[in-house]
Amino acid sequence: MLSFFAGLGLGLSLIIAIGAQNVFILRQGVRREHVFAVVVVCAASDAVLIALGVAGLGYLLQAMPWLVVVARWFGAAFLLGYGLLAARRAWLGTGALTLGADTAADRRRADAGPHSRLVPVVLTVLALTWLNPHVYLDTVLMLGSIAATHGDARWLFATGAIAASVIWFVALGYGARYLGRWLNTPRAWRVLDALIAIVMIALAVSLLVPVLTGE
Repeated sequence: MLSFFAGLGLGLSLIIAIGAQNVFILRQGVRREHVFAVVVVCAASDAVLIALGVAGLGYLLQAMPWLVVVARWFGAAFLLGYGLLAARRAWLGTGALTLGADTAADRRRADAGPHSRLVPVVLTVLALTWLNPHVYLDTVLMLGSIAATHGDARWLFATGAIAASVIWFVALGYGARYLGRWLNTPRAWRVLDALIAIVMIALAVSLLVPVLTGE
């Protein structure tokens, strides 16, 4: 069980940080749009990545560092595009959320709406997860390497790290709805979208700095 709690603690320390994925989950949680699907995709993706890291994919990335470089370029391109879209929403004020007496009914209609409305959300969260090289460096390489030090208990370590992801994504996705009362104005959403744009673009730049500087 010590290995389990070690994985739980390390997993939480890595995942509880401002990042593209967390910002997107926060936005979906506040808007109450497809929260369950987003949480499931994020938790399942982390579980797969952690399992791959523990199974030895971390050593593959060490042997083929060019894979990380490719991931950096694709990830930066996606984050930059998403950041620019958020900046556009902030400038035009098109991302506001209106809460009122019909919010619950609207949410039920959205959850039961056409499948095409869910697809862009799932594709976005998949891209934010799998095109982020930090995921491979932290979740696969770091967790995989540390798990190897636990010997036969490495899968208990992995289970703890997976539990950390599930706990965090559920708390963030479903806890975000309580922020709705403070985000019930167009101005608040313009500020939030502006912050999202800054975070996304800053992350995109941070991904390319090591490549451009040769670090």
